[in-house]
Amino acid sequence: MPKILLVEDNELNRDMLSRRLVRRGYDVLVAADGADALAQAARTRPDLVLMDMSLPTVDGWEATRRLKQDPSLQSIPVLALTAHAMSGDRERALAAGCDDFDIKPIELHRLLEKIECLLMQRHASASGQ
Repeated sequence: MPKILLVEDNELNRDMLSRRLVRRGYDVLVAADGADALAQAARTRPDLVLMDMSLPTVDGWEATRRLKQDPSLQSIPVLALTAHAMSGDRERALAAGCDDFDIKPIELHRLLEKIECLLMQRHASASGQ
C-alpha cells in the first residue's frame, strides 16, 4: 500500500482528501505545515508527497526545496497542490523541485492519474529500469 504524505493546512480539505485517498487504497499521513511535513518525511519516508504550496510556518515552496536538497529524501516525488492557478505557477513549482503540479479545487480523477504516474516513475527508477 503506497504511503502518501498529505500536506494541507485547511482541515476540511485535509480530511476530505485523506478520506478519499484511503478509500482508494493509500496509506495517508497528514501534516498541517511545511515544517511538520519535513519532519514526517524524514521519519516515515513516504512514497509521495502532496504539497499544498500556501502553508503557515514553512510554505510549500520552501519545504519542497529543503526536501529535494536532502539526499535521503530527494527521490520522493512531490506533487504541488495550489489554488493559485496563475500564469507561471506551474513553472515556479517545478523550479522549487516539485515533480508535478495540480490545481484546486481538486478533481480527484485527474489527481489520482498524476499520483499513479509519479509512483510508477519512482518504482521504475528505484528498480533501475
